[in-house]
Amino acid sequence: MDDRAPQTEIPTPLTASVYNSVGQMRADAWSSLEELARRWAEGPSIGIFAQQTAQQLEELFELLTSIENCWAFPGKTGFIELRRLYELGDRQRLAQRVMELNRALGTDAYRSASPTRAGLEDAVGEEPHIGPTKPYFEVLVVGDLDDTEAEKLRKRLFHLRREEDEFIYSLIMASSFEDAVIATLVNSSVQAVVIKHRFANRSQHNLQVVRRFFDDPVTEDILQGQSFEQRAQLLGDRLHAVRPELDLYLMTEASVERTAGTLSQHFARVFHAREGLLDLHLSILHGIGERYRTPFFTALRAHSQRPTGVFHALPISHGTSVINSHWIPEMARFYGLNTFLAETSATSGGLDSLLEPTGPLKEAQNLAAQAFGARQTYFVTNGTSTANKIVVQTLVRPGDIVLVDRNCHKSHHYGLMLAGAHVVYLDAYPLDHYGMYGAVPIKEIKRKLLMLRREGILHRVKLLLLTNCTFDGIVYNPTRVMEECLAIKPDLAFLWDEAWFAFARFHPVYRRRTAMAGAQDLIDRFRDARYADEYAAHRQQLGDNPDDECLLDQRLMPDPDTARVRVYATQSTHKTLTSLRQGSMIHVFDQDFRHKVAETFREAYMTHTSTSPSYQILASLDLGRRQASLEGFELVQKQLEQAGVLRDAIDQHPLLSRYLRFLTTPELIPAQFRLSGIDQPLRTGLSRMAAAWEEDEFVLDPARATLHVGLTGIDGDTFKHEYLMDRYGVQVNKTTRNTLLFMTNIGTTRSAVAYLIEVLVKIIEELEGRIDEMSPSERTLHHRQVCSLSDPSAGLPDFSAFHARFRPAIHTSVGDLREAFFLAYDASQCEYMTSEQASEAIADGREIVSATFVTPYPPGFPALVPGQLISEKVLAYMQALDTREIHGYRPEAGYRIFTESALKRIMPEEGVDNGDL
Repeated sequence: MDDRAPQTEIPTPLTASVYNSVGQMRADAWSSLEELARRWAEGPSIGIFAQQTAQQLEELFELLTSIENCWAFPGKTGFIELRRLYELGDRQRLAQRVMELNRALGTDAYRSASPTRAGLEDAVGEEPHIGPTKPYFEVLVVGDLDDTEAEKLRKRLFHLRREEDEFIYSLIMASSFEDAVIATLVNSSVQAVVIKHRFANRSQHNLQVVRRFFDDPVTEDILQGQSFEQRAQLLGDRLHAVRPELDLYLMTEASVERTAGTLSQHFARVFHAREGLLDLHLSILHGIGERYRTPFFTALRAHSQRPTGVFHALPISHGTSVINSHWIPEMARFYGLNTFLAETSATSGGLDSLLEPTGPLKEAQNLAAQAFGARQTYFVTNGTSTANKIVVQTLVRPGDIVLVDRNCHKSHHYGLMLAGAHVVYLDAYPLDHYGMYGAVPIKEIKRKLLMLRREGILHRVKLLLLTNCTFDGIVYNPTRVMEECLAIKPDLAFLWDEAWFAFARFHPVYRRRTAMAGAQDLIDRFRDARYADEYAAHRQQLGDNPDDECLLDQRLMPDPDTARVRVYATQSTHKTLTSLRQGSMIHVFDQDFRHKVAETFREAYMTHTSTSPSYQILASLDLGRRQASLEGFELVQKQLEQAGVLRDAIDQHPLLSRYLRFLTTPELIPAQFRLSGIDQPLRTGLSRMAAAWEEDEFVLDPARATLHVGLTGIDGDTFKHEYLMDRYGVQVNKTTRNTLLFMTNIGTTRSAVAYLIEVLVKIIEELEGRIDEMSPSERTLHHRQVCSLSDPSAGLPDFSAFHARFRPAIHTSVGDLREAFFLAYDASQCEYMTSEQASEAIADGREIVSATFVTPYPPGFPALVPGQLISEKVLAYMQALDTREIHGYRPEAGYRIFTESALKRIMPEEGVDNGDL
């Protein structure tokens, strides 16, 4: 046989440093193993090629051996079989078996293998199971079991299966603390953990490759000398911190009564090891069943299948106005019959009322609260814009002061106006080069709080409102923000707009930066006896009367005896998780909610919630919660993997990288906010990403990728609409003058990423063709456009000030949005003025005051709000914009402003604070 190597290239060994997750590395390793096994089978049996192939097979076997113990399939038995075939030199059988296993992994076929088999690896290659497929998951068993004991446990649990069981599961064995933590991090199929008697601290496997992705899960000094129950408790605490959705069980040979009384609430049940496994088996299935439940969806589906007679609203109910129509039959064909069967006005007969839920809808909201770590959760069917208004109206009375990021969503500005809030706008750090803002530094928030304290009106401050994460992916540290603010204002409430961050709860690194996790963290710390001592030392260090500069420079700690944890989060479930459009949730973690806030929340909810909510949206929220609870971790991990693939595909492409590049963390977050010094957290492994997310004031969401397009000479808005959307149907999140924001989500596929790359290559190839055909004068114009888009934009303006007419007191920065907003309803109090006229008037000493919100798209935040002084910096910024859409501005007339006479009416007296009248 010819021993020369074939002309095709041999796959190179995998390098862990190029991957963002173990799962991604594992998938590629199996694909490479299949390709190498096939070539080994088809190639020469001797010679250089055979030697190289055998060596690379050995390297892949070594790599997979170190990680395959984290998955039930193909299992230890299946992997040992492959090694045996390789060592025997049975190349044909090895290639066939690797192909079967890899195809089963790639298609998830093993999840639907026949439930009559105890070993999944035995079912690969046989005829697919006939009949409905039951949901599949894996159970991690932690204990020092040898192979015989492990197989015996598998068989005993397998024989407890019944046809009526709703789910099927397989076992994974972990003999150490380290193996258990890593398995739960890398294997998203793990849904339950059983901790048995005796387990080691460290793994016996070679985990050098895996450890790159994680912090060291073992703290030797804490585990040493601990009893089994204490070590089990520490492991349970660690697993709960990593994946709080997991069901934890303990099997012990000690006194179960005593053990049960000392374990934390993280454990679902404790079992005696000698009392059989039936209760354990049933408990495992029940635990999954609780998360699998969808009370409202189930009720709506059952209602849709009942015959009804409708003598109420909604002719479309059960499709009666559509199905037999002569003129709109395509409506039924397009939407399908189930859509109309589920349309109803009924709130009884098994259904429920959104305004006063007592049945399946209340159950669904309670399950959502558990899933998202909230005390209470409320469904909203007309988007987070409405959710924001509900929370603001709940917490704010006319005259109350609210601190708010000026660059937040417009719904906050309108909600504050409707509530009669007196507003203090916070300035985020600017990113002038890219025409966008970052986030509000904690020092800026503290400065405003201390300013209000000096003015003697801190008692009127009720709410801090921030967006986490921002449109562009800047993520706050909510725990730190709330901690330092509560040190100054112990009863301050917080509203975190997490419209784009609902998915974050279901990833161990993201979770720590969510509002609900921050609230729980504060509660836990305040209740810890050690915190009181830490706080006492902190107070002693500050001294009796620390000045404002000292308070600004120090990281402040709140008094645990006076601080109240009052946290609200609004989430657009439909934006980042599974839900029909406008499906949103309000999550509440407020210590004062039940006895102080519940009734006002109810009134605000009634004010803004329709009496005819969409049951379809409500049912989709219920299902979206189920999905997030059972596979959110897996989907978010894949979302991150796709983001990494997208960045690599463009940054490493020889053509695209000449014109396009993704902005890096240092370009979007200044160094003073990144004490970890890590530039690209995700790209350096999960452990380093976790370090940055633990330490830094701001971090960058890896799932948001801001693409700089300035070198193309095409502005961001044109690139988005005329190229990506109109020509190719590619949708992107937002743009600035020289950037486009791409966001991966739990629905992003590798095919979608490939299509985007294909489209971008076509656009750049077309651009290069046009450049080649340009005349000298056209080249000069193109070069100027490139330089213009590559240079910093006009400086982004900070909030100027409210005019004295709309300030409750002269010596304050607080503004009354509502007074300015409704004064503009009187057309006689307003006039229009062009930019040139406004600039001249300002030069002459006149105060020009906006009568409307003026919001350019992009970037989508208000450059002006009602009652705000128009400054030269604002005018310069607006004139430099090249956006096609500016809300609140009429190009033919200019800005709508208040007349001079309107501003002279009802001036507040010197030193009088109308908010206290």
